[in-house]
Amino acid sequence: MIPLTHYLIFANFLFVIGIFGALVRRNIIGILIALELILNAVNVNFVAFSQNTSPDPATGQIFAFFVIAIAAAEATVGLAIVLALFRVRKTILTDEIHLLKW
Repeated sequence: MIPLTHYLIFANFLFVIGIFGALVRRNIIGILIALELILNAVNVNFVAFSQNTSPDPATGQIFAFFVIAIAAAEATVGLAIVLALFRVRKTILTDEIHLLKW
């Protein structure tokens, strides 16, 4: 059995990559992908803690399932906003978007 610390190190690694990607990227789609990495790090934590500490290991998997459903909704809404923004502004770079200047 893999120890809990290995899961936590892996989840921390995913979370740091996601934060770094969200802060450094200029492309909105890249930022959405970085947010998905952050949510996947949370899922790894849920499953790891439920497998090692909870009397019912399915609890963490159920929470992870809900996080996956929320992430799918976030991706759908985010991509719809990106498409609408691209139709108006003809760009998806965050530096070139000024929402108050129509």
